[in-house]
Amino acid sequence: MEKIKILFNVINTIFIILYVYPGSILGFIIYRELHKQPQITPDFLSISSNHVYAFFVLSLIGLIAYYKSKKKLIITYLILSSIFLEILHIVIPNRSFQYDDLFGNIAGVLMSIFLYSIFNFWRKDEHI
Repeated sequence: MEKIKILFNVINTIFIILYVYPGSILGFIIYRELHKQPQITPDFLSISSNHVYAFFVLSLIGLIAYYKSKKKLIITYLILSSIFLEILHIVIPNRSFQYDDLFGNIAGVLMSIFLYSIFNFWRKDEHI
């Protein structure tokens, strides 16, 4: 379990660096342009698909690592960081706050919490 905590902390740190950097590091690596974001799939109506995927993976790893020992803390951290990181784009140069991204962040976190809760519920029923 210690390795998954380290993995979460490393991914979380990389995620924060990518999120607060004034431009797109991934866009620069892939397209050689700081202003262009890679798009994995088309967006879901008014929700950024990239943000859903990113926060889903980050949150799922965080839940696996900390749910048993710090349930309230990890859920609070994931929800607040999904909101706070997008709000930071208001003040970061070359970045812009977008509701589609904010909704994608929150949707990714909520989906991972829902999936993890279902898995835990299913697993508990299996042991009865």
